[in-house]
Amino acid sequence: MAVLKEGSRPPWVGLAAAVWVQIAAGNAYTFPLYSPALKSVLGFSQQQLTIIGVANDIGENVGILPGIACNKFPPWVILLVGVCLSFFGYGVLWLAVSQTLLSLPYWVLWLALVVATNSSAWMGTAVLVTNMRNFPLSRGTVAGILKGYVGLSGAVFTEIFAMVLNDSASELLLFLALGIPIICLVMMYFIRACTPASGEDSSEHVHFIFTQAASLLLAVYLLTTTILKSTLSLNSSISYILAGVMVIFLMSPLAIPVKMTLFPSLHKRSGKLDGSSNNLTEEEVSSSQTASLLTPISSEADLGSFHEGEDVSEVDMLLAEGEGAVKKKRKPRRGEDFKFREAVVKADFWLLWVVYFLGVGSGVTVLNNLAQIGVALGVNDTTILLSLFSFCNFLGRLGAGVVSEHFVRSKTIPRTFWMMVTQIIMIVTFLLYASALSGTLYAATALLGICFGVQFGVMIPTASELFGLKHFGIIFNFMQLGNPIGALLFSGLLAGYVYDAEAGKQQGPHCLGANCFRLTFLVLAGVCAFGAFLSMILTIRIRPVYQMLYAAGSFRVAQDSDH
Repeated sequence: MAVLKEGSRPPWVGLAAAVWVQIAAGNAYTFPLYSPALKSVLGFSQQQLTIIGVANDIGENVGILPGIACNKFPPWVILLVGVCLSFFGYGVLWLAVSQTLLSLPYWVLWLALVVATNSSAWMGTAVLVTNMRNFPLSRGTVAGILKGYVGLSGAVFTEIFAMVLNDSASELLLFLALGIPIICLVMMYFIRACTPASGEDSSEHVHFIFTQAASLLLAVYLLTTTILKSTLSLNSSISYILAGVMVIFLMSPLAIPVKMTLFPSLHKRSGKLDGSSNNLTEEEVSSSQTASLLTPISSEADLGSFHEGEDVSEVDMLLAEGEGAVKKKRKPRRGEDFKFREAVVKADFWLLWVVYFLGVGSGVTVLNNLAQIGVALGVNDTTILLSLFSFCNFLGRLGAGVVSEHFVRSKTIPRTFWMMVTQIIMIVTFLLYASALSGTLYAATALLGICFGVQFGVMIPTASELFGLKHFGIIFNFMQLGNPIGALLFSGLLAGYVYDAEAGKQQGPHCLGANCFRLTFLVLAGVCAFGAFLSMILTIRIRPVYQMLYAAGSFRVAQDSDH
């Protein structure tokens, strides 16, 4: 069992380090930056490129192995695997795009991209699971912050691509192959399991607000500097200075543990004041929550007791239960800790999976084809378009955590309500794309980015609240399979086919005009309509769970019972 780091400061050091790892884990969002080079240098068709894009999504989201491993190994082991995958995967892609190695087979490049972006799954799982367990009472906020930085990573890499790497795809791939491993190797020491807080703390709330504000300022800064770079001619010195300011913004969450170190008395005084207002019952609830989160998993013992029961007759077992010698086991209820095999047979599990699949699958189709959509609709420089999507994706992820946390505590409204609202907005967004009206491209991209981000920011805490944190790693990563499956169906098969068919009619290598993606957008609008309907059903079903978990206005762990 991993030794837990105690104290109030280490979780915040881990969260600050997790910000950097999450930026690195967003490497899959760089695909639109180097996909034009794959197409031109290697001579791919649009459908071949979209199938490569599916590899990008498969690698990023197939995280079953890291989900299992996070319950068996410390976070640094999980991060080390991600380091190796990033180095070898992006290394092969760099060899191909830089033409250091010529005539690499298509399937080798496809597999290399799967390996490269699978580093995202290992890195993201390590920091997300660790920090969700370190801050179990603020899981929605933590999920929103960490997933927000992943959404922002696209803009961070775009800034580096435009201002430091001079729009060179080969240099970007080399940076991904070397830079990501360096970041994770430096940060892995600080990502560790810590003893969670035993109750609500007002200073913790202030620290989260500071972290959210810092990330929002970073997002605004990135969008502003990207627009400046695209509209003005900036020399290399100014570009490097702007990139350096970005690094300072990324370091801002470290101000919290620094403040705790310099002014420890303030934090202790705040903790004492908060602690004095809690009654004994709340402390017992928090203590039982901490114990349930940190109890080591012993599946072998569970299996052993199961097989031992096979040798005991049913009559003897009933007699033993009646006398109190044996405690009758019951299946967990929603809100308690589920094993994966217990969760996967629940209707709510599959409803959440399908709703998430429809929401992110339709959104990732646009993201994977954003460069081609922009060109088809007359935008040659798609850098601003990608930065806008990344910025709004971040707002959606961060906002989903903040807004859903507020309403779940004040009104016990299930978080999935916001998935329903955003998928209704996505219907309108896809119809805007299909109409190709003048001036609607940027507005539609901004709306879609926000709604796409909300799907991530809501699914993660919802899965932890319905099925617990004990096996959260594998449950969350199974949910994420909706992303690559959606990319395969909607992007690889639908969008790629429609684009190539229209390009064939125009008798050119590129497709121009609204018809290149119009049918795709209309299908995606129908997909989101179905998703909104299912999310409404899910919200109604799980409302009683949230009324139980948040009855007192803050998270309360469902207590085990024998009934």
